[in-house]
Amino acid sequence: MDALAKAWSKAVRTAFPGPWRPGLVVREVGGALLLGALAMPLEAGSDSGLFLLSGPCSAVLFLLRRGLPATVLVLTAAASGWAAGPLPLLVCAGWSAGARVKRVGVLAGSFTGGFLLMTAVGVVKDIGAAPVKLMIGFSLGGFLLLAVLPALWGRYRAQRRALLDALRERNDQLLRERVMVAHQARLRERHRIAQDMHDSLGHQLALISVHTGALEVDRTLTDRQREAVGVLRLAAVAAMRELREVVGVLHDESTAPLPAPAAAATPGTGRTGGLDDITRLVESSRAAGTPVSFSEAGDRRPSAANVGHAAYRIVQEALTNAHKHAPGAVITVALRYEPDALVVEVVNPRAPEPVGVHAAGVAPAVSGGQGLTGLRERARLVGGMVHAGPTPEAGFRLAAVLPYEGAGGAPADGAGDAAAGTAGGAGAMAGIAGAEAWLLDTLPAADARPGARRWRSPALGCALGGLLVLLVVGGLLAWGVVSFVRAADEATVKRSVYDSLQVGTPQAEVEKRLPAGNAFFTKNYEGSGPTPPAGAACRYFLSGETTDTWGEDNVVRLCFKDGALVEKEHYPVKS
Repeated sequence: MDALAKAWSKAVRTAFPGPWRPGLVVREVGGALLLGALAMPLEAGSDSGLFLLSGPCSAVLFLLRRGLPATVLVLTAAASGWAAGPLPLLVCAGWSAGARVKRVGVLAGSFTGGFLLMTAVGVVKDIGAAPVKLMIGFSLGGFLLLAVLPALWGRYRAQRRALLDALRERNDQLLRERVMVAHQARLRERHRIAQDMHDSLGHQLALISVHTGALEVDRTLTDRQREAVGVLRLAAVAAMRELREVVGVLHDESTAPLPAPAAAATPGTGRTGGLDDITRLVESSRAAGTPVSFSEAGDRRPSAANVGHAAYRIVQEALTNAHKHAPGAVITVALRYEPDALVVEVVNPRAPEPVGVHAAGVAPAVSGGQGLTGLRERARLVGGMVHAGPTPEAGFRLAAVLPYEGAGGAPADGAGDAAAGTAGGAGAMAGIAGAEAWLLDTLPAADARPGARRWRSPALGCALGGLLVLLVVGGLLAWGVVSFVRAADEATVKRSVYDSLQVGTPQAEVEKRLPAGNAFFTKNYEGSGPTPPAGAACRYFLSGETTDTWGEDNVVRLCFKDGALVEKEHYPVKS
């Protein structure tokens, strides 16, 4: 029982698909009642059973056309071949099939099957009443006009609605992508700010901490001065800790990779941080009392601006880490110009053990864990790599290999600043440009760009189809008129021919002078007129002589018996 109930529920949902909103219910019920009311008067001249069934059947089929458009079309076409009542429904069924049947094969099959059934039923019903080819032609013309033409219009409306929905959805997607791209650009900028704060301010604060640490052990200062220097050192350490927290927050809120590093100014100098500024970093550390050795090996080669800036930041971060984690240790900075890359190396041994009364008061080093990660990202963006790790002597070594031309073959110093500064903006706009490409290609193009996709309205194919249908219907109508006139001539005997016929003339000779005849025009006149001779076989024709009375035709009757003409009659009959 459950399976039967589920099957019934599924069948109902298929036949009457929802959602059934109040407006839709009113429209569907009103349309069903209207078609039922139109079908019954069209069957007024038929038998009572067909008259009573035409209205309810049309109403039910109208309600089923949304869920079963192909089935309703075939049934309505077959019924239209037998009676005139379903003809208004055929228009609605063709519209629904064209709009709702998505698969072209099913659509073509349903219309072909509907036409064949409509023609077959019509020919079987009226066999002998008219030439078969004439019946097929009129059936084809009627089906094209009442079913195919509305289907083309419904197809156009459905495709246009689908296109507008797709364009609307695409527009919403583009708006969402614009918001995402803008958000990612903001995150990249926050990441860049965090990295610059870490590299520049962190280095300066580390130098302040080193300077104050050296002053704390200066024996020429008084206790009050040492206390003030200690407060200054603790303030620098606290500022370092707060800076690390802020940088950590900015990094946590941005998961986007670093943009291409633009050249930044060296704090306090206003100059761009590059290879030439590395000596200033060394001098700043030496001025703080830290022994730093600096060496360059190889022939200096021109390098991209972002490569020089990356080397500057790597040395800056390495000196900062050495100041924090190995205060007082000798730091070695080396630049080696290899044939294909610049090698940057910073090494420091283990920090010496603090001595004196201030050894126990040394504050622990503050580390946010972002420095080495940022250095690796900077090196990656210029096509290089960074290695950092302890040395066998318990010290620390940081080395980087940076190609001279950078990752993208940037120009030499000074020429790549503008390109590096705009790399982030270009990357941010790339997403928008790619997202808009589809929409721009599908909209009407104002220019005739070679190879560009042209936008075509769905109305074009439907209009061509409708024009073809009208041309076919017009051709069939013209052919039908010509065939009708020719058939009428075949059923008409001219007055002169009638007068020349003599009673007693052999039947074969008489039939040579008569037209072929057509039962479509003379069927209703059979049995009319005076009583024919007993045992005679009579043929009926229309007379070529018309009457002046409206609704009256002249009929010619020729009767044959024993192979000869035994009677000819010419009389008027009410048509």
